Amino acid sequence: MERPLMPKEIVVELDKYIIGQDDAKRCVAIALRNRWRRQQVPKELRDEIAPKNIIMIGPTGVGKTEISRRLAKLAQAPFLKIEASKFTEVGYVGRDVESMIRDLTELSVNMVRTEEEEKIKDKAREMAEERVLDLLLPPSPKKASPALSLPGAVEVAGEQSEVDSAQNTRGRLRSLLREGKLDERLVEVEVVDKVLPVVEIFSTTGLEEMDINLKDMLSGLFPKKTKKRKVKIPEALEVLTEEEAQKLVDMDKVVKLAIQRVEQSGIIFLDELDKIASREPTHGPDVSREGVQRDILPIVEGTTVMTKYGMVITDHILFIAAGAFYVSKPSDLIPELQGRFPIRVELGPLGKEEFIRILTEPQNALITQYVELMKPENVHLSFAKEAIQEIAQIAVQVNERTEDIGARRLYTIMEKLLDEVSFNAPEMSGQKVAIDADYVSKKLEEFVQDEDLSRYIL
Repeated sequence: MERPLMPKEIVVELDKYIIGQDDAKRCVAIALRNRWRRQQVPKELRDEIAPKNIIMIGPTGVGKTEISRRLAKLAQAPFLKIEASKFTEVGYVGRDVESMIRDLTELSVNMVRTEEEEKIKDKAREMAEERVLDLLLPPSPKKASPALSLPGAVEVAGEQSEVDSAQNTRGRLRSLLREGKLDERLVEVEVVDKVLPVVEIFSTTGLEEMDINLKDMLSGLFPKKTKKRKVKIPEALEVLTEEEAQKLVDMDKVVKLAIQRVEQSGIIFLDELDKIASREPTHGPDVSREGVQRDILPIVEGTTVMTKYGMVITDHILFIAAGAFYVSKPSDLIPELQGRFPIRVELGPLGKEEFIRILTEPQNALITQYVELMKPENVHLSFAKEAIQEIAQIAVQVNERTEDIGARRLYTIMEKLLDEVSFNAPEMSGQKVAIDADYVSKKLEEFVQDEDLSRYIL
């Protein structure tokens, strides 16, 4: 990002995809701006400023995950979404909490490597072009002149003429290649076979990191195998460009930048935090809930985690936690973990008006998606205003009568509403399909009136 966004600009960007939840947007906008502010503070104080972690409290399907995902895109930061319920206390079978940092580092390395490859893309393309030209016009071997015969300038002039002719031919081939006139030609390229022997590891928690360097070890243990493939020139250029880009990228620099990005601007979205909150003193399997919290605590608090790329310090990673907190509440978390999430924001349930806006306003609005999906079939789909209101009303009714899953209910309703159109679309080329309120009512009436059907179908 060339210029860091101001909080108001961040909210405007989030408004393009998320309806409502203004308080949550303000909180994450401030948190993101604080990352930039911290970088401007004198170095001796910078390390002392801890990130202001956030807990989002609200029912499912109201935008908690979407806010975090869009925030990470705005920040161009390494972002990882993980469910807290996947982790178990050390000693139980399940994921190790440190794996979230290893996964985030892997994402960051891939992100930085892609950026670096983009910078040297033109150079890699030029080198790939030269290799393709070598395949089309192999360089002629130099003739070894006898030691005693010295015919002089005549032979030198002849050799120079051959060189000039070869260069002219190569130049013409290069022009044809760039103009796309050789796209149908087949060439034989030699590529590295990336298939490694399959090794399966059965491990318990705590041994997860044993496989960190396994692929690297195996790739070094077995000699690199190459295979020859006959492909058309455009594909050969893609393969060879990728190969040359990998040679040009300095992986030591990539790893250094990636770790720095994780440590300074990484974001981890810890979903389902309420599932590891101890609801009440109990015995049995629930005993491990508090153990998971205690294992997560040092990661959030700030510790050093060993990854295959080196040590990663978690002191300044931003954690955004979320949970419905239907049964438990944030105060059921252990006090130390509560203290590491100083900002709490409640996301409200969505009603009819919000559903209408979700269907029509965002850049990725559901109505827009379905209209565009039908265009490749040459079917022109349109929705009347009353139809959209009816869809929103049905979503509210079903959410109230069954389980409230928020805006996700709109997906199931839209799929059921348009299943006939979607199925018959290939035979309806050129037709216009207008969805009105009557169509919505007739199509969904049976499911809305029958509560049992609503539970299973919608």
